[in-house]
Amino acid sequence: MEKQEIKLPADFASYGDARRAGFLKMKELKENGARVVGMFCSFVPTELVYAAGALPVGLCAFTDEPIPAAEAHLPRNLCPLIKASYGFALTDTCPYFYFSDLVVGETTCDGKKKMFELLDEIKETYVMQLPHSRDERSLAFWRGEIVAFKEKLEDFFGIQITEEAIRQAIRRKNRERQVMRRYLELGKLDPAPMSGYEMGTRVDAGSFSFDLDQRCDEVESRTAEVLARWEAELKGTSTDRPRLLVTGCPNAGVREKIIRAVEELGADVVAFDTCNGIREKVELVDESESDVYMALARKYLNINCSVMSPNESRRNYVAKMIDEYAVDGVIEIVLQSCHTYDVEAHFIHRVVTEEKGIPYLNIETDYSQADKGQIGTRLAAFLETIDK
Repeated sequence: MEKQEIKLPADFASYGDARRAGFLKMKELKENGARVVGMFCSFVPTELVYAAGALPVGLCAFTDEPIPAAEAHLPRNLCPLIKASYGFALTDTCPYFYFSDLVVGETTCDGKKKMFELLDEIKETYVMQLPHSRDERSLAFWRGEIVAFKEKLEDFFGIQITEEAIRQAIRRKNRERQVMRRYLELGKLDPAPMSGYEMGTRVDAGSFSFDLDQRCDEVESRTAEVLARWEAELKGTSTDRPRLLVTGCPNAGVREKIIRAVEELGADVVAFDTCNGIREKVELVDESESDVYMALARKYLNINCSVMSPNESRRNYVAKMIDEYAVDGVIEIVLQSCHTYDVEAHFIHRVVTEEKGIPYLNIETDYSQADKGQIGTRLAAFLETIDK
């Protein structure tokens, strides 16, 4: 196949080093014939993208840089993740959106599904209609949506996706889930073997590593390295640093002012019940299921996101994590205008404080630095409430 020359954005020379590197990496992949599918959410079954011979790339954005441009079309009081994601697309400054052949959205929240209408004017955006409950009727509907997504990929790329290709992709993704879960469960060790800041950063960086098997090998290597160091240097020692669980919205855009900050104040973030944490890794796709689409539907519908109603399974899993990770306190991060997490925080607060009897802190924030000082003060006061 003849190598295709792909153009870079007109203002490419003005980009910072990291973004330039991302563009050049994606440019090389595209010039060598890669199919690229951009997506925003863990509800989208990446197994089908791999089965289509394509690369799934994450499009959620975690910086306030493009938000002013997005606010020309979107309300200022909208979720910062939505505004940042749209802003990068609007300004053509995200390499992963720029080089995506197709964008896939999902109806997890009202803000995102309306933003996808605007996004579709920039690049073709296919939206999966996610049911918000887990009964048999919803499961059957979601299976239909997964089949429809498979057919969309076939039609868009002019290919046929075989059942065997889907099964192979399921096996590969299950391995990744197991590898990432073992890495994230290092937080169960006491004392904590690594910072939550490093843990979360590595998980997010993995979504931009396009060789799935290489990504797994690298995380397995890091897991073994951390465990060996803990066995040699930390096992049997004690610490007075409180052990914290972070729950709620994706936290990459606020990692500096919350997770790094609380660890610098003397705590260890040991567990993440978040989209960019262990939540999607908890359950594997059933490889023995004869109906691959039903297997995918069951797995993905069971993700404990706050868009599900009722969502008792998330409450139960948070309670379980508190025990398994020996957690001393819980921080819930709610991004501005994320109504599902904001309302569900009432139930999580009750589980944490009444059922488990440990301190709970709810932080509502956005991607700006305007509240950094206030958050720091609240974190310090929160740590003083923990009996360690």
